[in-house]
Amino acid sequence: MYRTATKIAARTVLGLAALALVATEAGAVSMRVQMACASDYYAYCSQHSPESAGVRQCMRANGLKLSRGCVDALVAAGEVSKAEVERRAKAAGR
Repeated sequence: MYRTATKIAARTVLGLAALALVATEAGAVSMRVQMACASDYYAYCSQHSPESAGVRQCMRANGLKLSRGCVDALVAAGEVSKAEVERRAKAAGR
């Protein structure tokens, strides 16, 4: 059981470290976005290298599936506008 917990902790730390490397055109993604979106990254976009442009495209493509915390962090960081989030939700009938 200890080994399983250690493996999970190691994966989490490595995943967060990988997310720390994600870069945007304007610079590195904020720690708030990294923390808020880590599980979304693993759920939908882990097939993309965190430092690739593909991860941004993937997160956009999965925007309606992202957690509220991740979306809020992305809005606060200026990665997506609140108006865009609302437009997409309305278009999806949410």
